[in-house]
Amino acid sequence: MDQFLHYATDYWWLIFPVGGVVGGWAGHIARYNEKRRKDKIELARIKATATTEQMRITQADKAQVIKVTRRHDEINEKWFQYELDLATLIEYPMLIDMREPLTLAFHQAKVRADDLRPAPGETLDPQTFADYRDAVQVYAASFDAAEREARRRKQSDFSPIERETLDRARKLIAVAADAAATPAERQAAYRKARTELDGLIDVPQPAAEQLERGIAGELERGRES
Repeated sequence: MDQFLHYATDYWWLIFPVGGVVGGWAGHIARYNEKRRKDKIELARIKATATTEQMRITQADKAQVIKVTRRHDEINEKWFQYELDLATLIEYPMLIDMREPLTLAFHQAKVRADDLRPAPGETLDPQTFADYRDAVQVYAASFDAAEREARRRKQSDFSPIERETLDRARKLIAVAADAAATPAERQAAYRKARTELDGLIDVPQPAAEQLERGIAGELERGRES
């Protein structure tokens, strides 16, 4: 103890530089801890802001998805009015002629839009939604272009003899779709119409199936009675 006191008495002047070093070190630690505290607060703020923004974007996207799918449905409904009505397609055959660039573009656009359509309630990331929205826009534009051209041209691409054949087929289809006709008359008219159309236009499967279901139903009711 006496030696320590003697040492302290002889080297008392070291208290000042050592104290300065210790004080500086302690101040540095305090500043570092304060900076870490502020960084944590800022990081938490940024995360909270990002979460709030993501929620806002997600909610906006849901509304936009609903809007785009409704537009998709509207175009589908326009096309279905043609696809399920063979008589109308005979009037505007370009809509099912895949040799026509506008027709091909429309059908390709429909396939892409249908492929990208989300399931009900499905959450889309921004890029997937943008792809779907753009696909529907292309589908709408390409259908409008094909429909306008089909209505303008009607059957003008066919020869007079071919137009007469198409007209006979259209009248036969009207009989096949007429519920007032007998089942036998409807069936015979449908068969003749398909023969007339063979080689002129490709009958869409949905239109054929709808007519065939109606005729089959009449035949079944005729057997029961």
